[in-house]
Amino acid sequence: MNHRFLGMIALSLLMSAAAQAQTATGNAAAGKYDSTLCEGCHNAAHGGFKTDFPAEYRAPKLNGQTAAYITQSLQDYRSGARRNPTMKAVADMLTAKQIADLSAYYAVAKDQNIQ
Repeated sequence: MNHRFLGMIALSLLMSAAAQAQTATGNAAAGKYDSTLCEGCHNAAHGGFKTDFPAEYRAPKLNGQTAAYITQSLQDYRSGARRNPTMKAVADMLTAKQIADLSAYYAVAKDQNIQ
């Protein structure tokens, strides 16, 4: 095999590992700022709010979820493993840092309002 090709593969793997390490730790204060994007559907879920699409979809409560769960969910929406067009659009526009920050924020938010 070409050494240049192997070098590119090694660099790609290192960059992937660095990106995963970045998502492991987030800044909850920055996540609170970014959570305004989520607030419309997920904060309203406290009162039994339902969206129109998909039909009668209930937006889940995010406060108190583990950071790992929020991170994995957003990554699954991005990859298509979980299907919801609205959440796919949201996940696609978030950076790895924003996902980590949101995950950290919701993990400590408990039952507080997101305001």
